[in-house]
Amino acid sequence: MAQEIVAGDLPLKRPREEEENGVSVAMDTEGKKEPESISTVIPGWFSEISPMWPGEAHSLKVEKILFQGKSDYQNVMVFQSSTYGKVLVLDGVIQLTERDECAYQEMITHLPLCSIPNPKKVLVIGGGDGGVLREVSRHSSVEQIDICEIDKMVVEVSKQYFPDVAIGYQDPRVKLHIGDGVAFLKAVPEGTYDAVIVDSSDPIGPAQELFEKPFFESVARALRPGGVVCTQAESIWLHMHIIEDIVSNCRQIFKGSVNYAWTTVPTYPRNCPCVCTYGALIVLEQLCAVLVNSGVIGFMLCSTEGPSVDFKHPVNPIDSNDNNISKRPLKFYNSEIHTAAFCLPSFARKVIDAKAK
Repeated sequence: MAQEIVAGDLPLKRPREEEENGVSVAMDTEGKKEPESISTVIPGWFSEISPMWPGEAHSLKVEKILFQGKSDYQNVMVFQSSTYGKVLVLDGVIQLTERDECAYQEMITHLPLCSIPNPKKVLVIGGGDGGVLREVSRHSSVEQIDICEIDKMVVEVSKQYFPDVAIGYQDPRVKLHIGDGVAFLKAVPEGTYDAVIVDSSDPIGPAQELFEKPFFESVARALRPGGVVCTQAESIWLHMHIIEDIVSNCRQIFKGSVNYAWTTVPTYPRNCPCVCTYGALIVLEQLCAVLVNSGVIGFMLCSTEGPSVDFKHPVNPIDSNDNNISKRPLKFYNSEIHTAAFCLPSFARKVIDAKAK
C-alpha cells in the first residue's frame, strides 16, 4: 500500500436526498462576487457553460449524483452518466470518466516514461485520482513513485468511486504527499527525479502556478541530466495562446528537447472557469454562452541537458500485464500511437515551431 504523508483527514459528504436532482457551480465573472450555488430542479443533464466559446455545448445525461462535497480548494462531484460511466467533476469541470480516462492517463504517463531507458524515480504533481500512478506501476524499473496532490478529498473520493483508477495507490512504491506541488518541488534536492509528470487541471485557481515559468524552473532543477517532464498542455483547438506561452517558457528552461503531443479524449473540453447546471441551461448576468467540447488534449514534453531524448520514438517497452498493479492490459497506448501523437496539424505546427526557435 502507498505511504501517505498528510496531517488530518477530510470527511466525505454524501448528497442529501433532496440534492440528488440538481447541482451547479458558478464562476466569478469580471470580478463579481461568486454565488454559493445555482440550483435547478429539473433532473436530466450535466452541462458546462462558459462565455469563451459561444454557440456550442457538451452535456452528459445524469442517471444519479453519487457524491457532492466542498473541500478546502474546490467543489467535488461524482455522478453516474448514461454513456460514460461514473464521472468526476471538480469546480464544474469534468476531470475524468470511466469510459475515456484511459486515453489521458496512459498517454501522459507513457509518452515520457517510454522515451527514456530504465526510469527509477518518478514524481507526479496533481493526479489525485490515481490514474497516472496506475500507469507508472507498469514500469518495473521504477523504484520510487512520489505523488503530491493538494486536495485530499480528491484522493478519497477517487478511491471510493473510481477504484479501478485509484488502484495505483496500492502500489508499495507510492508515497503520497498532501500539499502544494509548487512548494514540494522547491524543497526537492537537485537532480532527484528521472521523470516528472504534471497532471494538473486548467491554469486557473490553485493550478495557475503550474503553468508559469518559476514552476518549470523548479521542475528542471529537480530532474537529473537527461530527465524528462510531461505536463498537461491544453487543447490546440481552444488554447493556442496558452500553448504558445508554455512552449516559449520551456524553450528558455529545458536545454534538451521540447515537444508538443496530443491525444483524443471525447469528454475533454479543458475549459476555463464555468457555470455548470444539472438539468437546465441557465443565464448568469452576462454569462450566456455554452462550452465547446474540443475532444483533444495536449502534452508538453521536455528534457534537461544531458543524454539526448527523442520523444517521438519510444525506447523503453512497457512490461507485461502481470507486472502492474491494475492487472489489466493497456486500452489506448501503443508504440504507433506514441509516434503519431507528435504529428500536429499545420496550423498548430506553424505556431509551435515558431515559438520553439
